[in-house]
Amino acid sequence: MKHVRFPIPVEGRGLATNARELVMITVAGEVAPPLEKSGPYRIGQDGVPRVLPGTGGIVLSHRVGDPCVGLAADHVEPAVSIRSDRRSGGVGDAANQALQTFSCVGNFAVVMSGRAIGKKGIVTGKHGGIDNVLVDFPIETMRRMAIGDKVQIYAYGVGLRLTEHPDLHVFNASPRLLQRWGLRMEHGRLRAPVTHVVPARLMGSGLGKNNVVKGDYDIQMSDPAAVKRHKLGTLRFGDMIAVVDADNRFGRSHAEGWTTLGVIIHSESTVAGHGPGFVSLLSGPAKRFELVRDARANLANFLNIRPARAPVDRLWLPAREAEERRRAARRLQPAGDLP
Repeated sequence: MKHVRFPIPVEGRGLATNARELVMITVAGEVAPPLEKSGPYRIGQDGVPRVLPGTGGIVLSHRVGDPCVGLAADHVEPAVSIRSDRRSGGVGDAANQALQTFSCVGNFAVVMSGRAIGKKGIVTGKHGGIDNVLVDFPIETMRRMAIGDKVQIYAYGVGLRLTEHPDLHVFNASPRLLQRWGLRMEHGRLRAPVTHVVPARLMGSGLGKNNVVKGDYDIQMSDPAAVKRHKLGTLRFGDMIAVVDADNRFGRSHAEGWTTLGVIIHSESTVAGHGPGFVSLLSGPAKRFELVRDARANLANFLNIRPARAPVDRLWLPAREAEERRRAARRLQPAGDLP
């Protein structure tokens, strides 16, 4: 693994952090199988039952940098999903909770068993509820991987602080990600490239937790006017976005005058209150941020994983199906009934 260099703490160029104080610790899991409940149907926000692929497994068709809206899927996780089912310390999920807590976006991962042993990947997110950690690997590696392969993560980033700006709180981010994001302090404000700015009123599933170091929360797509206004149809896996009027210091809360920055980690969902997943990375007073719209602000670009695809505006699944029904009705309408 290459040595990680940290930015020089110069105002306007880099951010001073406590990175040299941090502990690197290994956590591990296995490639998680997709899971299905007793019934295959998900009841959509529009009342329509659908059978769709969802969380877990090895997703060969979508990686960071690809669209996360416009898929025939529900909560799909790009590339590889891992979790630990090992019992330890008398608590059934203790190992997996450590995997969730200590893994940070931008950490390196290595395959430890199977036909892809020794191949490297990068952590791109963590998904609450199912409690999976998401890791991107090159497509050639994923084709050789199998459910159950062991993956070890070099967890590094928990406890990270911006030492000269204690009112800006960091979560789930490796020092390497902060370095490559292009963040810089200018005139007392943190200049941050983001692809989208989303109001906190659109945030749904994942609210009510007392921390943000595990899991995510979702952007609701059920209001067509809001989707259009905020260009949510162009969201991609790995997009760096801002949620305004959101205080994530001690959990996910709506609070005017606060802003939270983070990354999109899973796809749209048809289920009420759900949608593209967002993992929190930075939170602080809104007046301390200068948000810069930049379509290149994606993990795939920042971490040299692959070039992110150009944003394309897509409808979420219920809207696509409704539009298809309207077009079909117009085609079937007798010519004499046309206006």
